[in-house]
Amino acid sequence: MKLWVNGGLRDADEARVSVLDHGLTVGDGVFETLKTVGGRPFALTLHLERLSRSAAGLGLPEPDHDEVRHACAAVLDANPLDRGRLRITYTGGVSPLGSDRGTASPTLVVAVGVSKSPAATTAVITVPWTRNERGAVAGLKTTSYAENVVALAKAAEQGASEALFANTVGQLCEGTGSNVFVVVDGELHTPPVSSGCLAGITRALTVEWTGAQETELPFDVLARAEEIFLTSSLRDVQAVHRVDGRQLTDAPGPVSAKAMRVFEERAAADADPRIG
Repeated sequence: MKLWVNGGLRDADEARVSVLDHGLTVGDGVFETLKTVGGRPFALTLHLERLSRSAAGLGLPEPDHDEVRHACAAVLDANPLDRGRLRITYTGGVSPLGSDRGTASPTLVVAVGVSKSPAATTAVITVPWTRNERGAVAGLKTTSYAENVVALAKAAEQGASEALFANTVGQLCEGTGSNVFVVVDGELHTPPVSSGCLAGITRALTVEWTGAQETELPFDVLARAEEIFLTSSLRDVQAVHRVDGRQLTDAPGPVSAKAMRVFEERAAADADPRIG
């Protein structure tokens, strides 16, 4: 396996980032995860745009999109995979041991691993912790993922693949690495980005391609929604058959099944789609 680290390909066992990198010491970094099919990344332009927004939100320099594209192509050429998980990580670089950022250039790492096709349905749980929709990094895809690790471990303990959060005012927000959609009275809804959720790439495409409504939703909507599904770069559109102890026995329901079909068809037709 070969990775891209700061300007070139490296064998995995020789790839090195400083132990003083700010991404390691304080989580001062941003990242993107992309699905690849046949060695080709899906929605790379949209992911690079979000990488830049996240970097700007942290005050990091603008990533060089040409460099990142070159790095992605080099990694995918060096590691042929039918279906992969491409990870772009961009950090504050070598810095002092504290929250102050140093003067070194940012660190860029691109890596890829094998990714399995998602199951048609999955189980999720809810967790008591909240997303802070008013926090300094709300909506940014940062490398500070510790609370997601804790929540996802709790989900795994209960035979689920995802954990769903409310925000601080009791509204449905998002999963640890996914966005959530619900069907209520036959209508498809998803929380707005003002809820504190990440502006997911698959979420945005699903909203555009299905006409889903962005709606502030109480957290307990999960207990009464007719259908629930998740979206993410690796899940695509994935129906939920159980949330906590509640079974949705007909999953995927008709709205979810249509969204899954539409997304699959549109994604297959255009590997680098745009919004709007």
